[in-house]
Amino acid sequence: MLKRSLLILLLLSISKFSHTPHLLVTDPSTWTNSSVWDHNATLWSILHPGSEFYTSYTYGFDLEFILRKIAHLSFFGMLGLLFYWNLKEQRYRYVKAWLCLAAFAFLDEVHQAFIIGRDGRIVDVMIDSFGAALMLFILYKVRKSST
Repeated sequence: MLKRSLLILLLLSISKFSHTPHLLVTDPSTWTNSSVWDHNATLWSILHPGSEFYTSYTYGFDLEFILRKIAHLSFFGMLGLLFYWNLKEQRYRYVKAWLCLAAFAFLDEVHQAFIIGRDGRIVDVMIDSFGAALMLFILYKVRKSST
């Protein structure tokens, strides 16, 4: 029950931060900004070939950027572990946990693209997925060495 509760809590927390416009990791006062939907955005405008979703970042590599990427790696790494721990002992459990994480990361980035002051990027899905893959690999190695 605790593992399931932690999974749901982290899913909701990530979704809440994704729903927060103009969020700055370095400025806690922005963590509670009221959400503002971009009513002109559509799923097609976000995901069509050539959209911003598939481009690289247009801003520099400053402290804010670095902290955001560290947050992506760590939070989605923890989420990958929680998905793993909430799956039954079965074949391909690591892969299934990673696929659940990657699907959530994709949906989360699409969600962000609908929020004014936020942007969704496929590169963030890759960073999130890498963070989970890394944590799941570490878990695999630790479990394998303890047996």
